[in-house]
Amino acid sequence: MRQEGVRRSEVAPIELFFDLVYVFAIVQVSHTLLSHLSWLGVLQVALLFGAVWWAWNYSAWAMNWLDPSSGLVRVLNGLLMLAALGMSLGLPHAFAEDGLLFALCYVGAQVGRAAFMAVALRGHVLGKNYTNLLAWSTSAGVLWLVGAFLDPTARLIVWLVALVVDVAAPRFEFRFPGLGTAPMHTWPTDPEHLAERNRGVFIIALGESILIMGFTLSELEPITVRAIVATLLGFVGLFVLWWAYFALAGQDTQASRGDASTSALRSAFAYAHALMVAGAIVVAVSIELRISHAETDPAVVLTTVGGPLVYLAGNILFLRSRSGSVARARYVAAVALLVVGVIGLALGHTIPSLAVGLATVAVMGTLAVVTQLTSKSSSSETAA
Repeated sequence: MRQEGVRRSEVAPIELFFDLVYVFAIVQVSHTLLSHLSWLGVLQVALLFGAVWWAWNYSAWAMNWLDPSSGLVRVLNGLLMLAALGMSLGLPHAFAEDGLLFALCYVGAQVGRAAFMAVALRGHVLGKNYTNLLAWSTSAGVLWLVGAFLDPTARLIVWLVALVVDVAAPRFEFRFPGLGTAPMHTWPTDPEHLAERNRGVFIIALGESILIMGFTLSELEPITVRAIVATLLGFVGLFVLWWAYFALAGQDTQASRGDASTSALRSAFAYAHALMVAGAIVVAVSIELRISHAETDPAVVLTTVGGPLVYLAGNILFLRSRSGSVARARYVAAVALLVVGVIGLALGHTIPSLAVGLATVAVMGTLAVVTQLTSKSSSSETAA
């Protein structure tokens, strides 16, 4: 365990190495979504992403209390990387022949990490907290493993319940029969370190979109002018999404800015960033669709508009968690995106897919500029 009172905002090399596995995991999520663009497919991929995210989230939080230079901690991270790699490999066919591989790797990571922490932090309040978490993870793990042996429909239902158990545990303060509770205020955290980890994984999600753009364009034969324009538009879209994020989160995730209580950090990072990363993944899918599809169909419209909307939902939750802000500009942007989506669905094939992408980029670009100006104005007022 790290020494009491010692905080570090920088991300250790072992944590950066650990996050590399999630480059592959996010690629697998986006490619699986791309090949399952139906309402059932979206629900399945959302469930699988939830598990991938929750495994990463708990690993990031665990490193708040561990010494990254410890040999045992490095071994733990190595084992968690292997589990994440197994989840990623099993993800595309998790509702077919690879369900058990996905479930075993996920449960192994969640239960193994909690058990390690309960032992490593014994004698400290966090040791007791992780004992409660271990009980929750084990209970959910039983459902994950049982679901792996069921048919796809039953598996989806059981796994949804299992994910709800996992994600809801902090909301119920890890209350478990015979163990009591582990209230959020008894989980001391390092806000700046958590912020840095979450910024990093968001950049990974955006980087995956750049990989998709490059691979999609390079596989076209021949490479058309429309495809080049779609790629450039996709890049601009990613840039303004990055800008909108860092104009706000790059400053406001610091411990000195906003509510730094563990409950607020839980909402801002465990939940809000899940939505923002998910939004970036959907944006990646929309870019590939626009590069390869000249016409506007429902899948193009829903992913092009849906990605930024999911991102904004997370962004709004983040703001409310840290500062209680109403995020008025983000609500306006969300309404504008909905209008773009309705028009795109109504006009359908009569407009090119690039038109929907351009309108979406215009909305998010305007939001990025407004956020930048607002943040700069707030900083000037604080300095004054």
